[in-house]
Amino acid sequence: MTKRIVLILFLFAAVGGAAWAAIRFVLPKWQARQVHQPGEIATEVTAETWDDAAEKVKADRGEPTGVYARVEVPPELKHYEERHWFMATQVAEIAKHRVHTIQDYMDLAAVIQRGEMLTVPAFTDSYILFGIGERANEEAFSRYVDDRSIELYNDSQLSDAYKQLDEKRARLQADIASLKSQAGRLKRRERTKQRERQKEIAAREAELGTTSKEKAQLEEVYGDAETRQRMFRDYESLESLAKNFAGRSFDLNSSPDRHALKITMLSSLRPPALRVLEEVAAAYHRQFARRLPVSSLVRPEQYQRALRRVNRNAIIIDTPPHSTGLAFDIDYRYMSAAEQAFVMEELASLKRAGRIEVIRERNANYHVFAFMNSARPSDDLIAASLEEARGPQQQAHHATVKSARAKSKKVTKKSVKSRRPRATTRQNRRRR
Repeated sequence: MTKRIVLILFLFAAVGGAAWAAIRFVLPKWQARQVHQPGEIATEVTAETWDDAAEKVKADRGEPTGVYARVEVPPELKHYEERHWFMATQVAEIAKHRVHTIQDYMDLAAVIQRGEMLTVPAFTDSYILFGIGERANEEAFSRYVDDRSIELYNDSQLSDAYKQLDEKRARLQADIASLKSQAGRLKRRERTKQRERQKEIAAREAELGTTSKEKAQLEEVYGDAETRQRMFRDYESLESLAKNFAGRSFDLNSSPDRHALKITMLSSLRPPALRVLEEVAAAYHRQFARRLPVSSLVRPEQYQRALRRVNRNAIIIDTPPHSTGLAFDIDYRYMSAAEQAFVMEELASLKRAGRIEVIRERNANYHVFAFMNSARPSDDLIAASLEEARGPQQQAHHATVKSARAKSKKVTKKSVKSRRPRATTRQNRRRR
């Protein structure tokens, strides 16, 4: 009996010891093996969206930010004494390397397909695209020729476009005839109604004129067999790109897809500019654990012209920097004074090294332009680019000012000549 009790106690002790050993030695190893798995799962669960990343950019700093922060702007980010030298530097670089300026989305698509421009992710660990393509629309893609946009169609879409325009013209003509008939039946004393009808008639006639002009422009381009086939080929090329671009497919017949494709295409830069962007973003992220907000990348001239209506900083010259894919803007609206000072010093350092041209704009952006070979163009070439850098309006103003100054000098000379005799006469009188 005693032996049985001792045996049972021994078995309990053995089981207890085994359990303790399992807890002491085996479980920690199992837990150690599991450490990476929750991390991987957490990464998937807590993976940030663009909206999450954007909210962190806008997070309250607890102090004045953007243009309200008190900062000392380095001289490298200020205008030169000759205010157009900044723009002339970029124009000179474009001329020096014969950089192609992007005219429209079709032009941009071709450059991307040739690998001359790279698509930039919406956000990475160190930067976020913030407001790219805000003025992009859902309209059909078009060619930008002679300062006007000509929509791209395939054969069936062109037939539909003609049909819609003809139906619209017929409807407007019927409306005008009906309104004129109504106006003719009104009595002389019904002057208020007569004025209303005349306004409606004028509005319809203006719309009819616009519709007729649209058809004439369409006919001007697609009426020529050779040009029509070229436009069809452009559409096919764009359609091919849209089927597999930046990791997804876009349907050109879908308005939301067209809008998304335009924004994705506008999220592109040439390699020299992308290297600078990544370098500044990495430094900013290391310092503040925040993503650098980038508000503008490539902008085709067609897009630039539309943007100019709402943003006076959108330059209108023959070679706008953003249309080359070498320029980008950094948004400092939400940056504290310390953040701005850091970014500006990084940019100033790159400028001193001759790799970029840069300026701090009053609309809360740093405009950065990367030189192709990290080498600034010569002062002689910059000086030769000043006239173009002024732009057509500023050139006209400059010429007017010159003319006014010349006239002023002539008037001054005449007035001096006319005054001298009188002064001499007075002096002679005094002497007498």
